[in-house]
Amino acid sequence: MSQWSKGVDQYAQELLQDLKNNGYTTVTLEHLLNGAQDWSEYSWGGCSLIYNDDIANRLATPSEIKQQTRKGGLSSYANANEQWLDTQARALSQASREIMGA
Repeated sequence: MSQWSKGVDQYAQELLQDLKNNGYTTVTLEHLLNGAQDWSEYSWGGCSLIYNDDIANRLATPSEIKQQTRKGGLSSYANANEQWLDTQARALSQASREIMGA
């Protein structure tokens, strides 16, 4: 299983635990988003991991992280198009689709 898949699975487990903690007995996108408009707002709003290092360690392999590390620490960009919080939003979206499809 890839590091990405493991990370998505971990997000799915956390989302399901949040549903349980909030007393929901049904799984809906609205419940999963917990008041956010979309996964970007959820991620950028601090509803999941907030530090680039934590997100990178969850979703990227050590060699991918090494490529993103610059003098002074990890780059704030996961790739040419996304900051780490955007990448997390994409992973959360995938996790929610897996939950809803289950």
